[in-house]
Amino acid sequence: MAIKANLIIDQGTDYVTSINLTDNDENVVDLTGYTANGQIRKTYSSSNAVNFGLSLEEANGVVRLSLSDSQTSNLVAGRYVYDVVVTSPASITSRIVEGIVTVTPRVTK
Repeated sequence: MAIKANLIIDQGTDYVTSINLTDNDENVVDLTGYTANGQIRKTYSSSNAVNFGLSLEEANGVVRLSLSDSQTSNLVAGRYVYDVVVTSPASITSRIVEGIVTVTPRVTK
């Protein structure tokens, strides 16, 4: 089951956050051979999406999400939804995090 985590992203800035994956016993999950994908959409059924840049620190169980300043500049201020999934080497896909993204408007252009 995915954890719920809401994000606040400042429009027009670079955004980076990390997810530390542990099992039920609080042991770090080894992500060797895993892939990850994540998207932001206005609604769950929207056809348009913004893809997170994703990188894995495999041995440390860390999934790092990022968006460039140009990506966040193109997001209209407001509320969005997102999730991130990982796929194991055995092709098992799991949603690890999901939630609401609030994009705050910028003043300085």
